[in-house]
Amino acid sequence: MNEQRAGLLYGFAAYGLWGLFPLYWPLLEPSGAGEILAHRMVWSLAVVSVVLLVMRRWAWVPELLRQPRRLGLLAVAAAVISVNWGLYIWGVNSGHVVETSLGYFINPLVTIALGVLVLHERLRPAQWAAVGVGAAAVLVLTLGYGRLPWIALTLACSFATYGFIKKKVGMGGLESLAAETAIQFLPALGFLVFLGTRGETTFASHGAGHASLLAACGVVTAVPLVCFGAAAIRIPLSMLGLLQYLAPVFQFGLGLLWFHEEMPAERWAGFALVWLALALLTWDALRAARRGRIAVRDAAVVPDEATPRGAVTG
Repeated sequence: MNEQRAGLLYGFAAYGLWGLFPLYWPLLEPSGAGEILAHRMVWSLAVVSVVLLVMRRWAWVPELLRQPRRLGLLAVAAAVISVNWGLYIWGVNSGHVVETSLGYFINPLVTIALGVLVLHERLRPAQWAAVGVGAAAVLVLTLGYGRLPWIALTLACSFATYGFIKKKVGMGGLESLAAETAIQFLPALGFLVFLGTRGETTFASHGAGHASLLAACGVVTAVPLVCFGAAAIRIPLSMLGLLQYLAPVFQFGLGLLWFHEEMPAERWAGFALVWLALALLTWDALRAARRGRIAVRDAAVVPDEATPRGAVTG
């Protein structure tokens, strides 16, 4: 029970920190999204490398270097998450916090759609209903925004694709982040040098406090990931799946209450449909998990009932 309680705390910490990211990125202005993204890549590699060095977890590196297919998948993952990180930073600092939260609300629906289209998975009726309601939500939100909610859709699709690739790679969170940021490092460093030669970098021109905040991008990226890893090994996947909604809930709340973004009636209607779709998914996942537990329990009970009373076993 103590392990599960610790897992819950780690999970709350991970998703809570991710949910509070919209408060951090505006602190880095006047840096543009591209410069912030490059610093995030460079400093994340530095922080994760120190963590792995302290934990002495380097045995995976030579093995990875001997697997070109895995390296290729990690390069694709690095490119996809770069799009996700960059667009998220730009969206927050451009006044689209609520729409970025929408991206992570609909991410589970996009993940399911990806499973159907790429892996040819068969969906249960409730999952089909959730996808249908989600599609209706996008239509309503398109009418509400007066445009396709492309920020939300790009965030959802990029993160769903990233998760799909990560499953194929099958590496731990810290190790994969180290590999991905190692791939990102040279392009990111080159971009920062390019900005410096043009006199457009803000790292050295806006004081030590600003430079420290940019460097802290590495810690801000690594800490919730470490917490997530600690949670994942302590609590059931179904519970972790429920906790994932904390981040977009926090982001949505910040968009409304802190950044005072507009939410006309048609956007509320679209978000309500998204939440209905997520409620259907959650209900279906909990029901499937319960049926799975019952099946496992029944399978364990049947052999005992089949054993004649008084018989000596084992």
